[in-house]
Amino acid sequence: MSQNANKNANASSSSGFELPKVDVHSHYLIVREVGRGTYGRVDLAIHKETGTKLALKSVPKRTTRLRDFYREFTLSQYLSAHPFIITTYDVAFQTKHYFIFGQEYSAVGDLFEAIPPQEGLPEETAKLCVQQIGSALEFMHAKGLVHRDVKPENILLFDRDCRRVKLMDFGMTRKCGTHVKKISGTIPYTPPEICQAAHNDGFYVETSADVWAFGVLIFCMLTGNFPWENAEDRDCYFTEFVGWQKRTTSGMPSQWKKFTPRLMKFFRKSLEIKPEKRCQIREVYKYIHYDWLLPPLNGNRWVPMTSPTETGSTSTAITDDVVQPCAVEVLL
Repeated sequence: MSQNANKNANASSSSGFELPKVDVHSHYLIVREVGRGTYGRVDLAIHKETGTKLALKSVPKRTTRLRDFYREFTLSQYLSAHPFIITTYDVAFQTKHYFIFGQEYSAVGDLFEAIPPQEGLPEETAKLCVQQIGSALEFMHAKGLVHRDVKPENILLFDRDCRRVKLMDFGMTRKCGTHVKKISGTIPYTPPEICQAAHNDGFYVETSADVWAFGVLIFCMLTGNFPWENAEDRDCYFTEFVGWQKRTTSGMPSQWKKFTPRLMKFFRKSLEIKPEKRCQIREVYKYIHYDWLLPPLNGNRWVPMTSPTETGSTSTAITDDVVQPCAVEVLL
């Protein structure tokens, strides 16, 4: 890629958050669209000068402030140092209608596409994902950052057996303690305290929200279903779980009966209703060497794992070259 273009991107970004204006088709061959969402779209592209494949994430100017685009770009580069977080290249520019930055590309796709509906992944495959994504989230939390949109669509696969996966999409990432008024994210993964905040004046960002989403993610990987549609009292699946969690009912909810007592112990800690009592991500490693699934039972009830409801989600799609990220100033 052009060294001058990269230098210009750095210089203009750091002085008033301006970006160089680039004719995409002069520098890149756009192969195909690989993802689309409320955030914009992701295209597989080939840099004409170097032949490098990369994913170009384009967000529309009409719905995105330059400051917000720059936050996501710099955060993505800052976090690229971790082996289980997507690599973001030193490539950022604008066109007439879009802000654009470049990331590594993978032809395999995301985790959501890999989970068989109503069935789930093999236990050992799920555990591989859990260890890698858990490590990525621990890395973020140690730096005082909360992802805020942990879900299968935001986990990129580099092989179909999940031996190498990476966390991506940091458009909603914020520092711990940040006050947020707008409730965004994907509903089945949203913890009850944030669902409740939708009726109040917002909430403060905490790592406990990622822990909750991580617990829901594990359920989804192992079953191919959601545990509930939303974590509110009007959802019967959720209220069943709350009754078990608070020990006000003796029976285990039917959709959780396929899990071993060891895994249910982790779910009790990670899906604790009170966020201040929720465990940390590292708690899962205590259970990784135990069995998680019991022999299958008949007659379970499920919430089908189709594309979930989103409110302002910023998920990307896919992205395979190894380019070292540069050091950047992170705007939070």
